[in-house]
Amino acid sequence: MPNTRLKSARLAAGYYSQQALADALQVGVRQVRRWESDQPPVPQPEVAQALTRLLGQDLGSLGFPQEGSAPARRTVLAAAVGLAAVPTQAVAVQPATAADDYEAVTRSHRRLYWSVAPATLHPAAIAHATLGCALLPEAAGQTRQRIAAALAETYLLAGRIEFFDMREPDRAQQTLLRALQAAGEADDSLLGAAVLAHMAFIPAWEGDREAAVERMVAARTYARRGPASAELLAWLDAVEAECETRCGNTRTALHLIGHAEDVLADGSEHDSPPWLDWFSPVRLAAFKGNTQLRAGHLPQARETLLGVLDALDPAEEKQTTVILGDLAAVEAAAGDPDAACGYALRALDQLERTWYAMGMDRVREVRRALAPHQHAPCVRELDDRLYGWSTTVSALAR
Repeated sequence: MPNTRLKSARLAAGYYSQQALADALQVGVRQVRRWESDQPPVPQPEVAQALTRLLGQDLGSLGFPQEGSAPARRTVLAAAVGLAAVPTQAVAVQPATAADDYEAVTRSHRRLYWSVAPATLHPAAIAHATLGCALLPEAAGQTRQRIAAALAETYLLAGRIEFFDMREPDRAQQTLLRALQAAGEADDSLLGAAVLAHMAFIPAWEGDREAAVERMVAARTYARRGPASAELLAWLDAVEAECETRCGNTRTALHLIGHAEDVLADGSEHDSPPWLDWFSPVRLAAFKGNTQLRAGHLPQARETLLGVLDALDPAEEKQTTVILGDLAAVEAAAGDPDAACGYALRALDQLERTWYAMGMDRVREVRRALAPHQHAPCVRELDDRLYGWSTTVSALAR
């Protein structure tokens, strides 16, 4: 049987080919092939040290045979990704209440994401993650497991901010890898699925469908290991649909969204985890409207997005900017610059209250689509707002 442990760790660390890992280690690709075979030879000490540092796991966890003893317990929070290594045996000095307290802050950050400026919340989330890394070696049993799960959620939040709000995909990749490792320490397969699905967004935004699909396969595999709710399974469909849309496969994306709608309609006996606060039937409809837009189905996209705008909770301000931007794009594609600018201006009004990089990206895409109408009064008004002092400074300062 091939060494799937090493391959899985390689993919999770962002090395999507054997050649990429070989280049990082400065070894031949043939060596990596041998390591991923059914009888992997143990690397030489210097190479082994570099390999475990790069992938954040010990040799036993990477599928290499261990001499003289059973494979060591996986040390998932490794110094390779900037975390303190977790001892095999924790010295339990933290009481059970430490998990309660750590989880409470994690929950607070989760709620604050929807209203606090990303540049303000991100440092707090990273500091909270640093605290979690310090607490883990001092906890044991369920206390340790609960802290690890909250740590995974904290890193997931930080990674979401880095990708969706700060537009730093490379940084988000590393942060989400830490989230995946913490989820492994907690043995929380559903959190693992959520992290892997978020990691699929990163290559999809670059048009790398193969890498995105690999991560989605991993995410679905993890979801099968736990009591996944209908909402979680439908969200995985929605994420994959977004990835396919980004890669130009709108027909496949619409099929996935249809499947997600069926999953939600059928329901399930399992409750959604509390951290799944970024998805709902309305959010699924938002995915659908954007895909219909990109597929060129303008009347359907307009109807779907208007329904989403009506159904959104007023507190969902970030999502509102995205929907307004998509509606503006529909009207721009339909040749109605006045309507397009009207929606874009409403999006800018919202962005002044609650910044969201994804929303601003939508507005900028609309402005590019309106280039044939750039001398129209409505487009000039949009330019005045888009490049006004407050908007420009705000965008560059986030």
